[in-house]
Amino acid sequence: LISSVDPKFLNLTKVDDQIYSEFRETFKDLKIDVLDPEELKSEPAKEKWRPFCLRFEGVVEDFNYGTLLRLDCREGYTEENTIFG
Repeated sequence: LISSVDPKFLNLTKVDDQIYSEFRETFKDLKIDVLDPEELKSEPAKEKWRPFCLRFEGVVEDFNYGTLLRLDCREGYTEENTIFG
């Protein structure tokens, strides 16, 4: 599904636009093309991520589930390029 639809037309939840808007407001300077694991998993990062995720409790069914992320979006899913977030 993800590879067969242009991502700009793909909605995974009814609140995708709200999630993205609040994400960009909270993480203004987060570089998303090449992720730094410290910006996801360090203690200071967790202090920002936790409240962000909790905003969607009761709004998104699996609001606190983890996911596999590619560290560098230009590369494939490999052990070296993947992190659980």
